[in-house]
Amino acid sequence: MKKTELIIKSLDELFPDAHCELEHKSDFELLIAVVLSAQTTDQRVNSVTPDLFERYPDAKSLAKAKLEDVEDIIRPIGLYHNKAINIIKLSNALVDRFDGQVPSNREELEALPGVGRKTANVILSNCFDVPAFAVDTHVSRVSKRLGIADEDDDVNKIEEKLMRSFPKDKWGRLHHQFIFFGRYKCKAVKPDCADCPLKSICHHLA
Repeated sequence: MKKTELIIKSLDELFPDAHCELEHKSDFELLIAVVLSAQTTDQRVNSVTPDLFERYPDAKSLAKAKLEDVEDIIRPIGLYHNKAINIIKLSNALVDRFDGQVPSNREELEALPGVGRKTANVILSNCFDVPAFAVDTHVSRVSKRLGIADEDDDVNKIEEKLMRSFPKDKWGRLHHQFIFFGRYKCKAVKPDCADCPLKSICHHLA
């Protein structure tokens, strides 16, 4: 069995229901949650977004928010000052350019304040079913350990190699499975290697 086929088969068996763990009820909520998730955990983001979205359920309301009010809500997630500025600016841009709606075009998404390629990929894949492979810390680590990417590859190079390695119609599903694999099994510290179905191709064990 080819390495890519083994990876797909193994991840399908391990995590058949892998999904986005950022809680959201709309494209807008997911976009804000992804921006807030930088350098923190989904769990921590999920602890503050219910209050945030209850008070500011859409771009128009968040665009008018006072900075200190947003800071007070998202303070537990870290880097709250810059993140509060970013999500207010982002909401204003959505209102000014897109009537408060999240665009489905990569170029338009990446032109929004605080939105980079990874965030755009998450939104394109989860909200609009556009094939994309977002590279976060888990995807990066797993890709390197499984020999898909090299240790010194940056996120853009890793994304490029992942897209070359796997069928386009698998990207969205695999993105979530790589995250689950990295979050719950192939962890940064003390990975659970004993019964891992991919240990035969793992560079971490070499």
